Amino acid sequence: MTSSHTTGDFEPVISKDPDEALAAVTAIYEAHIAFLQEEFKTFATGAHSRSRVRACYPYVKITTRLARRSDSRLSYGFAPRPGTYSTTLTRPDIFGAYYREQFRLLIKSHEVPIEIGVSDTPIPVHFALGDGFHLEADLSVEQLADLPDVFDVPDLDVMDDEIANSTYHVEPGADQPLSLFTAPRVDISLQRLRHYCGMPAHHFQNYVIFTNYQFYIDQFIKIAKEKEGRDGYGEFVMPEGKRLYQMPAFHLKIPGGKGITMVNIGVGPSNAKTITDHIAVMRPHAWLMLGHCAGLRNSQSLGDYVLAHGYLREDHILDEALPTSIPLPALSEIQLALEKAVAEVSGYKGYDLKKVMRTGTVATTDDRNWELRSSIKQNKRLSQSRAIAMDMESGTIAANGFRFRVPYGTLLCVSDKPLHGQLKLPGMADTFYRDRVDQHLLVGLRAMELLRDLGPEKLHSRKLRSFNEVAFQ
Repeated sequence: MTSSHTTGDFEPVISKDPDEALAAVTAIYEAHIAFLQEEFKTFATGAHSRSRVRACYPYVKITTRLARRSDSRLSYGFAPRPGTYSTTLTRPDIFGAYYREQFRLLIKSHEVPIEIGVSDTPIPVHFALGDGFHLEADLSVEQLADLPDVFDVPDLDVMDDEIANSTYHVEPGADQPLSLFTAPRVDISLQRLRHYCGMPAHHFQNYVIFTNYQFYIDQFIKIAKEKEGRDGYGEFVMPEGKRLYQMPAFHLKIPGGKGITMVNIGVGPSNAKTITDHIAVMRPHAWLMLGHCAGLRNSQSLGDYVLAHGYLREDHILDEALPTSIPLPALSEIQLALEKAVAEVSGYKGYDLKKVMRTGTVATTDDRNWELRSSIKQNKRLSQSRAIAMDMESGTIAANGFRFRVPYGTLLCVSDKPLHGQLKLPGMADTFYRDRVDQHLLVGLRAMELLRDLGPEKLHSRKLRSFNEVAFQ
């Protein structure tokens, strides 16, 4: 087959102006997407010549002569050592402000221009057709079979997380990575977010709350509708229709992505990993887990709060990507915001805060019926770890926050004490939920407001950055 080409050639743009660089990214991306869309329309009508069609992502590249940074307090925005760094880019309509800020910091830190051009990484046609398109509904069986012979399709070989896992090997002479995620990896996550959450990805805000109970979502919807158009918040958007999405997302928006997204991830570490794998590409400034847990200490009461300072990770789902021997540090900015929010909402101050909140290790398990294990073996390990609570999601969410450099935190609420005879049973649990959900959610929302006021520069922690870290936040 002969190759088709995009309309118009793009010479590399070399600039010290972040706005000029972003304009070049946008022009390249939009032209290549428009080309793919037009070629696909022709293919779908059966009039295509069946020649090979290819369009590619834009790239950004920088070559540094000195390892320096303009502000040593920042955890991002600079290359760690002299060399050439690059990455591919996608969806400037979603990530435009993010890209502009990364460009600005790179230029400021290294006092050299950045280069924008057309990469050799193909754009899969699936990622070029818009949020509402479904190949299976618009093509015949024969056309679906012919599609890979005409267009590039998603290639999992370029969508792994080796950069984020700090296991990426750079071939001699190749560029060092500039970001955690390549453009194809971002694009597949944008598609998955729409699939799992029932909303196009551009609605996601930079402050994300995860929960494992619908009670919290019901209360969030109520509060969000009251806040819509008030207190600096804009519109509130939620999934439409009657379809039950696996992990529905709800967005109380502020221009610039400064609002709050809440996601019902359901129960279990698998869901927790799945959704954080994909939300991570949105580069949020913080994510929190708000949910229920089993209190492990007899001194705890139902409704007490648990602020996680450490995690006993027995969920096993991230053991290969992030071995359990690697500690997950508590992030002071998140911890202080959560503690202050509990104090404000509960009315307890200082030493009295210990009446309703305990800090310590949260154990995360992949076994919903962990209570049925041998108490002699199980209690020994839990006691050795000094764990104060057990749940099924918090350790996974914190581990993926650590892995993807997203500030993380956990505030749980004790809903049962199975080791001490208080089991989660019908009726008893319903009463607890009605009494506690409202306050717990208000604490989470207030914590996010405090973190937003702190600002991303202070929030993103150097604790989360590896030795040879990528420059993009």
